[in-house]
Amino acid sequence: MSREMEFRMERAGLIQVGDRVRLKEDTSSTMAGTIYYYTIRDAVAMSNNTKKRLRNLEGTVRSIEAKESYWTVTVEVEE
Repeated sequence: MSREMEFRMERAGLIQVGDRVRLKEDTSSTMAGTIYYYTIRDAVAMSNNTKKRLRNLEGTVRSIEAKESYWTVTVEVEE
């Protein structure tokens, strides 16, 4: 089973589709509970907050989509 996560990248050309990437997990405690957010190492792109923790901190870049002033990177993580 796999899960896709989106990351925001603000500089072009740091990674390519097909690259294997390592993720760094960080947490934040809120009144609603613990939230997780992930960074593609080393400071390439950052995910949105999620309540669902990843079981694996490695994945494969599936797509990179250009937006107005940033890129959305989709990473597939095997769980």
